[in-house]
Amino acid sequence: MTARALLAVAIALLLAAPARAQDDVAKGRALYLEGCATCHGDDARGLPGQAPSLRGAGGQAADFYLSTGRMPLPDPEAEPLRTHPAYTAAERRALVAYVGSLGGPPPPQVTPERGSLSEGQELFTSHCAGCHQVVAQGGVVPGAVAPPLRDATAQQIAEAVRVGPYVMPAFPQAQIDRGQLDSITRYVLAMRDPPDAGGWGIGNLGPVPEGMVAWLLAGAALLLIVRLLGKRVS
Repeated sequence: MTARALLAVAIALLLAAPARAQDDVAKGRALYLEGCATCHGDDARGLPGQAPSLRGAGGQAADFYLSTGRMPLPDPEAEPLRTHPAYTAAERRALVAYVGSLGGPPPPQVTPERGSLSEGQELFTSHCAGCHQVVAQGGVVPGAVAPPLRDATAQQIAEAVRVGPYVMPAFPQAQIDRGQLDSITRYVLAMRDPPDAGGWGIGNLGPVPEGMVAWLLAGAALLLIVRLLGKRVS
């Protein structure tokens, strides 16, 4: 292919991109009015007691909630939990384009392979482990459940950090920069198969459940020893 032909193809692609984006926005608005407006309002400004405004939420929030199946909710008062997405990938792309057109940040860029595993462990331990546990297996927090992160994609992990879904705090660029986000994402992905250096991992549930199991096993062993000693004395 000649240089002139390559230039013509490049120009055609550049001209087609805005039209495709506008088409996605139009399709997204139609899907929004059908499945989201009941709670968020026809103008996406939210309804009191139902749902917040989506203006300024950006594509990152829309992509996170839709790709993890947390939206749409069957009940506005229910905790948004991860489930199978209600929309296809093409429909989600259109909805993200529409919500993104209302203002706000786009989905964040993330490249876990560029991150540092040791830095990711340090950052996750200091910012996230209090709720999700150090190996990202989830836990219980006041008024909610911190979910395990084993099914989260790199993109969803990055979006959750920026969005702060439900009771989770959001961490903007000023607190966790792009490089640190790569490191956190790499660490969380690595924890899908954590090493059990101490032996039996019992699902990597954390120190409290592990301590309870240790006490239970130790107590059972102690009772057995006492029973055997008692029989010998008698």
